[in-house]
Amino acid sequence: MDTVMDKILSINKAIQAFYYRDCHSNSAYETWKSDKIKIFKSENAAVPIVLDSLESAPESAVREIKQRIGSMNFALYESNYQPETAQDTAVSLKKFASNFGLTTHETHRSMSDVGVVELTTSSDEGKLGYIPYTSRPLNWHTDGYYNDGGSPVLAFVLHCHVPAFEGGVNKLVDPEMAYIRMRDENPAFVEAFFHPEAMVIPANVEKDGSVRPPSIGPVFFTDKLSGRLQMRYTARSRSIEWRDDPATQEAASWMKDWLASETEYVFTHRLKAGQGVLSNNVLHNRTGFVDDPDGNNQRMMMRMRFHNRISEE
Repeated sequence: MDTVMDKILSINKAIQAFYYRDCHSNSAYETWKSDKIKIFKSENAAVPIVLDSLESAPESAVREIKQRIGSMNFALYESNYQPETAQDTAVSLKKFASNFGLTTHETHRSMSDVGVVELTTSSDEGKLGYIPYTSRPLNWHTDGYYNDGGSPVLAFVLHCHVPAFEGGVNKLVDPEMAYIRMRDENPAFVEAFFHPEAMVIPANVEKDGSVRPPSIGPVFFTDKLSGRLQMRYTARSRSIEWRDDPATQEAASWMKDWLASETEYVFTHRLKAGQGVLSNNVLHNRTGFVDDPDGNNQRMMMRMRFHNRISEE
């Protein structure tokens, strides 16, 4: 019987035989799709991989996380030891991420000196209007979908320091599974999502008067080093412009409806303290949540984004 690693190697070999953007070469695609779906179903991503601590993740756990990410682009983990302070957790999280080759983290105005952003409900002027700093639901998206093509977010780690009192449930979808479902539905949709002007995020004026220029780019693109598929997407309807052609408009509508109705390839999990998700920037959302009514233990997620993918075995 093939091991998980054998199947991952088979997936990677199949990728080398076809281009994601070429929807006319079906034999190589069908081989890759078959292997991809088999291993995806055999992996139980809903069960977190247990670590002694973020600081001292055993080599066996690191290897298992890499294997799981190699097959489905994300993995859940759980640390038995939880640092008391957010600062200590942030330092440990950065060290944990380095086990996976994640060193080129995004520069973000809200990050700490170690590159970690603390996501909590906030009334700070610089965070007002940004949904991650509220308790409202987050729609389907990939992180950094508004980044320009020169600085894409290719991976992230999201760690739970303090869970919500109620709610705050995440759903995750591997972009390669979205690609498979879309290609099987209509290859023209895939071609439209690869167009270099498929999705436009208009310019945004920050509170301090600085301007983030428009971001124009594809939805599907491939990582230059690994050749694996990446995705840049948001299901929001405001502050986004889809390319004005029938295929793109229909593809955007199909993707939004599929994400709203898909169950087989959606993983649902509510992170507990010490748990987190490490991913190659998979599609994800979050339900609304309620903080502790007594004002104690405000929900805090800790996030690091990276401009490179997670290294594989």
